Amino acid sequence: VQLVESGGGSVQAGGSLRLSCAASGLRISRYNVGWFRQAPGKEREGIAAICTGVGITYYDDSVKDRFTIQDNTVYLQMNGLKPEDSAMYYCAADRYNLGLAWRGYSYWGQGTQVTVS
Repeated sequence: VQLVESGGGSVQAGGSLRLSCAASGLRISRYNVGWFRQAPGKEREGIAAICTGVGITYYDDSVKDRFTIQDNTVYLQMNGLKPEDSAMYYCAADRYNLGLAWRGYSYWGQGTQVTVS
């Protein structure tokens, strides 16, 4: 099983990025997927998650109304980016766990860096 994130980069405040999570070795439509981020010196935090089978979504309050998780190839559309959004972003998948608590996810990508100035 492999998850690979892409789409990170450097943007100015107010800009947008779309992160993608490509999966191999599992059928992503049968898994719940979450997006998480970790800034240096901070704990990993869950920001968005989706139950891909039924489209139920969860968002952390810090990103609600700015970020959208989509389940086709599991994108995370990020609008209105702020400097405090700068972090390494990870996607994770699990067959049963759902939500923003990162410890319950079985499969993880290596992350993509997002820097907002």
